Amino acid sequence: MSKIKSFDELKNLVSELKPALDMRENHTKENLTKREILVCGGTGCTSADSIKIIENLRSEIKNVGLENSAEVHLTGCFGFCAKGPIVKVFPDNVFYVQVTPNDAKEIVNEHLVNHKVVERLLFEEPSLDHKKVEKHDDMSFYKKQSRVALRNCGHINPENVNEYIGCDGYIALGKCINELTPDEVIAEVKASGLRGRGGAGFPTGVKWESTAQTSPGKKYVVCNADEGDPGAFMDRSILEGDPHSVLEAMAICGYSIGADTGYIYIRAEYPLAIERLKTAIAQAEEAGVLGENILGSNFNFNIELKYGAGAFVCGEGTALINSIEGKRGEPRMKTYSSSKRGLWDKPTCLNNVETFANIPAIINKGASWFTEYGTQDSSGTKVFALGGKINNVGLVEVPMGTTLREIVYEIGGGIPDGRSFKAVQTGGPSGGCIASNNLDTPIDFKSLSSIGSMMGSGGMLVLDDSDCMVNICKFFLEFTVEESCGKCTPCRIGNKRLLEMLEKITEGKGTEQDLVDLKELATTIKNTSLCGLGKCAPNPVLSTLNNFYDEYLAHVVDKKCPAGKCQSLLDYVITDACKGCTKCTKVCPAGCITGKVKEKHEIDTTKCLKCGACMDSCKFNAIIKQ
Repeated sequence: MSKIKSFDELKNLVSELKPALDMRENHTKENLTKREILVCGGTGCTSADSIKIIENLRSEIKNVGLENSAEVHLTGCFGFCAKGPIVKVFPDNVFYVQVTPNDAKEIVNEHLVNHKVVERLLFEEPSLDHKKVEKHDDMSFYKKQSRVALRNCGHINPENVNEYIGCDGYIALGKCINELTPDEVIAEVKASGLRGRGGAGFPTGVKWESTAQTSPGKKYVVCNADEGDPGAFMDRSILEGDPHSVLEAMAICGYSIGADTGYIYIRAEYPLAIERLKTAIAQAEEAGVLGENILGSNFNFNIELKYGAGAFVCGEGTALINSIEGKRGEPRMKTYSSSKRGLWDKPTCLNNVETFANIPAIINKGASWFTEYGTQDSSGTKVFALGGKINNVGLVEVPMGTTLREIVYEIGGGIPDGRSFKAVQTGGPSGGCIASNNLDTPIDFKSLSSIGSMMGSGGMLVLDDSDCMVNICKFFLEFTVEESCGKCTPCRIGNKRLLEMLEKITEGKGTEQDLVDLKELATTIKNTSLCGLGKCAPNPVLSTLNNFYDEYLAHVVDKKCPAGKCQSLLDYVITDACKGCTKCTKVCPAGCITGKVKEKHEIDTTKCLKCGACMDSCKFNAIIKQ
C-alpha cells in the first residue's frame, strides 16, 4: 500500500475499509454479497493443520465457482483451544469446531452452495443438555467474556495491515500525535487505572510518567514478550492474532515519553509470532504508521526484535535488559528503576504484551470507558490461559472482579470425568494454589494477594481430587530451580533445599519437623531473594502448606498419599474382583505377583517396584492403589 501522509488521510482510509469488516458480522439476507470464512491461524490450530484447511476451502470454493461470492481468511486465536481448529462463517456467524482438512468439501458444498449448516461440526453445549449451537455467543465459554486486549483476535487477518486499519487501527496513534500532548496521553493512561499485566501490576501511567520526566535525550520503549510460564500463551496469541495493536501502543508510548526506538524481546521458541511481527513491522513502515515522519509528522519511531534464548528469569525486567544488551541474563540490584536507568543506562519504559494491547482501545474510547470494566483497585479486563483439569481449555478474557468460581464452572465448564474440584493455581510457577473455600474470591491484584496467590501473567491451572498438592508443589519447584540464574544465594541454594525436602516428603521419608523447616526456609527465601523469581518461587510451598496442611501430614505421619500420586507411598493391592487370568503376572517386571489360574492373585509389596504395569493390564479393574 502507499504511504499514509497525514492523520486525515488515515481517517479517510479507515472510513473506506471499515464497512467491509463491519459487514462480516452485520450482513442480512437482504444485503448479503459475500460470505467470508475465517480460520484460526494460531499455533495450536496451525499444528492441527488449519493452514491445510484454508488451502482446501479455497480449492473447493474454486471448484464450485464461488470465487466472487466467498473468501477465506487466516485469523488469530478464537480462544476456545480445546475445540480447535475452529472455522467461522460470516455473516451467518456459524462457529464450526474440531474441523479437519477433509471437512472443507462438506462445508463448501453444504453451507455455501446448499445454505445448510453442517450440524456434525457444531459445538454441543453441556449447559443446554448438549444441544448443538451455531453461534459462539450462545456458548457458556464466551458469555461472560469481554474482549479488550483480544478484541481483534478471531476477527481480522493479522497479516493484512488494511484489516487492522479497518478496525480503527493506528487512529489512536494519529490522535496522540495530532490532538494530544505527551502529558495528556500519559494523563489518559493514568486515569484508566491500567496496571501492568505481566505480574506485579504496577500502574502503567505512573511508569510512563516517571520515564517522561527524566532529562531529554535517548530513551527506549521495551515490550516484554518473554512468556516463560508453563502453559501460558496469552502474549503469544495476541502477537499472532493482532500484532499491530502492540506496535501502535509502543509508538504511542514512545511519543508520550520522548523515545524514538522500541525493542520487542520475544522468546525464539515463538516462530509464528516472530514471523507475524516481522510482517506487521514491514507493513506498518510501508504504510507510514511506523518509522520516520509517522503520518507526515515530525515523530519518528522504529521497532526492532530481540530474541530470548528461553531463560525464564529473562522475564524479569532487569535480566531482560541485560539480555538485550548482550550480557548474561541475570537480574540487577534495583538501586534505581529502569525508568531512570534502563537499557544502556538510558531511561526505559518496559511493559508486557497484554499491557500494550489495551492502550489503543483506551486512547480511542477513553479512560472512563475502560474503568467501566473491573474493580476500583483493578480496572479493565485480564486474559487467562485456562488449563488443567477443566472441560473448556483455552484463552479467556474477563473483567477484573470476576470470581474464580465463574471462570471454573461457567466459562470453563467445570471438572471433567465427574471428578471434584480441588484447587486452582494462578500466576504460573511463582503463584499460589487456591482451595475450594476461596472459589468466590474476585480476580484482582489485591484479592489474589490476600489469599497467598498472585495475578502473574495469567496462567490458571485447575486441579481435581486426583492431584496431589505436595507433588504439584514439587513440580513447580523443579521448574524454578532449573530456571534460577544462580546469582543470589537464597534462590540458588534455598530453592534447591526446598525441592530436596519435598522429594523427601513424597518418598515417604519426611517428618513433621520437615514441615516446620519447609515453611521457615520458604519465608526466608521470599524475603531475601534478589529478584521476582526468587521472591515468588516459594509461593506454591507456602500456599499449599496453608491450604492443604492435612495432605502434608498424611505424607509425613501416615506415609500415605491421599491422591495416590506419589509412587513411593503407594501399595498395589489385588481385590476379590480378580479372575485369575494371570495377565498381571506376565507383565510384572519384578515377578512379585503369584497365584494360580482362575484364583485370586497376590502381590508381594516388599518386591513391588510400584510401576503400575499390573494395574494398567488388568481388564477386570481388580488392582487398586492404596
